[in-house]
Amino acid sequence: MSNEDIDNVDNTEAENNTEADNIEPEVEINADPTALLEDARNKADEHWNELLRARADMENLRRRQARDLENAHKHALDRFVAELLPVYDSMELGLNASNADGASLDAVRNGLEMTMKMFLSSINKFGLEPVVPADGDDFDPELHQAMAMQAVAGVEANKVITVAQKGFQFNGRLLRPAMVVVSQ
Repeated sequence: MSNEDIDNVDNTEAENNTEADNIEPEVEINADPTALLEDARNKADEHWNELLRARADMENLRRRQARDLENAHKHALDRFVAELLPVYDSMELGLNASNADGASLDAVRNGLEMTMKMFLSSINKFGLEPVVPADGDDFDPELHQAMAMQAVAGVEANKVITVAQKGFQFNGRLLRPAMVVVSQ
């Protein structure tokens, strides 16, 4: 045999092997139909059991997710409320101090100022920031709401004259605009 003949035989064998690999094994023609039916039933039962297990796993996952979501909703504000409890305690102490004999207005005022600072510090931790324009700042309709316009000598138009109520932003989103009086 020549080298070409050997190569041709090798190529033919490789083609036959590739074709044989792609062909699925055929069912024996002489096989017992009862055995084939039993084998098919066993495979169907296996697949059915796998399906039932997958469905049970999905249902368990759905229940677990629902329970976790419910707990998250239920306990979402725990840290926030715990942060505000000292503010409540301070307000209660201030009220008791104001009702005591010999309570001075200055002491109550100082306690109230400290309580307000404590409150703002607590809510700032969660992303709440006050919007307080200073007198003479430009009116910003994105952050301020004009309650009135007044003509004021020596003040340019559209400048904040008075702040009637602070505004607040929560994580960069405006919750309440600052209520202001604007120059005309």
